[in-house]
Amino acid sequence: MIGYVDAEYVDSEHIMRIAEVAARTELSLRTIRHYEETGLVTPSARSQGGLRLYTESDVARLMVIRRMTPLGFTLDEMSALLAATGRLDAGEPPAPDERDELLGRVGAFERATAERIADLRTQLARAEEFAAILRAWMERTERTAPTERTAPEVSAVSAGRRDG
Repeated sequence: MIGYVDAEYVDSEHIMRIAEVAARTELSLRTIRHYEETGLVTPSARSQGGLRLYTESDVARLMVIRRMTPLGFTLDEMSALLAATGRLDAGEPPAPDERDELLGRVGAFERATAERIADLRTQLARAEEFAAILRAWMERTERTAPTERTAPEVSAVSAGRRDG
């Protein structure tokens, strides 16, 4: 439950307003509010005036979300991971069977992350290869006469353009 506070500090933990959280996480205010609306991250407290107040643990949750986003994880997947790690980090440890099941879930996310990183590395290698082809074509084009400019590697680039 969200509490209301007047003090700058609650339980010796630094309390931040949403603008500070946005700056620290490099997320927009709109994105942070969206994550609140979806239930991924709820401010730990609100001021008497209704301002959202966040703690370090709220920022840590946002950083997990920020790191999962470019890997293509869905909001439901983010929620599932945060629930599992939150339960494992809870003050009262889960029973051994539940702990094993939660660790299995987190392990599945670790494996999915590794696969997605490998896919991104492949995409990046292809993009770098394409950039090198374009760079080489530009260098040749700058050095050669107009009749010598067509290169097989970029013919697909030229073929996509329609004049007229």
